[in-house]
Amino acid sequence: MKVRLFEIFTSLEGEGILYGTKTLFVRLAGCPFKCFYCDTKDSLPMDSGKEYTIDEACKLIENNLEKNTYKVNFTGGDPLVQSEAVSEMAKFVKTKKIPTYLESSCYDSKKFSQVLPYVDYIKIEFKTPESKFVDPKHYSKLLENELQCLTLAVNSKKVTYIKVVINSKTQLEPFKKLLEKIFTSISKSKIAGFIIQPTYGIAEPSLKQLLSFYDAVYPYYNEARVIPQLHKFIGAP
Repeated sequence: MKVRLFEIFTSLEGEGILYGTKTLFVRLAGCPFKCFYCDTKDSLPMDSGKEYTIDEACKLIENNLEKNTYKVNFTGGDPLVQSEAVSEMAKFVKTKKIPTYLESSCYDSKKFSQVLPYVDYIKIEFKTPESKFVDPKHYSKLLENELQCLTLAVNSKKVTYIKVVINSKTQLEPFKKLLEKIFTSISKSKIAGFIIQPTYGIAEPSLKQLLSFYDAVYPYYNEARVIPQLHKFIGAP
């Protein structure tokens, strides 16, 4: 089995419920989708990065692990594109007694199921319609897969949180409908957080917008947080 990696590096986690933790990022190459606000465009081409055997990739991870690393984050691109390889690398990381973390758009619940047993922390990112992640006629299928991944993760008792990226084009009413679907699918007690993440540098939302989205989440989940990308402000990769 081969895997195509774009880069491996240590930095501070800049997003989500574990922001600020020292993290080894394993960025996989390849993503078939194109969010207009994507900040890792160089890693999107399927032929970007470099190809390794799984043994070589695991050795690379081992050689790059620094002391006091809190977790290993499999990111992209989108890791589910290479789900079998991610499963093998995550399995290896777990032998090192270091938590594993999956950062994916959760566009395919079958691929997600392959990786799930080997991941400790899971971010379920729900894409909003205007993200241009998929075209409108495929959005309902994407949402179906994201909801299935959320259910699979919480039923497996993984530490699971939800993230939604908000930009100046995000509409409140579709967001409210999304919330209804999410909290009809799972109990709020099953998730570890709900993160509203504003875009940075591209179509940045106003404070007024962010507060309106926060207010929409609050009746469902009063531990919601608005958290910008920390690494952008401190100049970290």
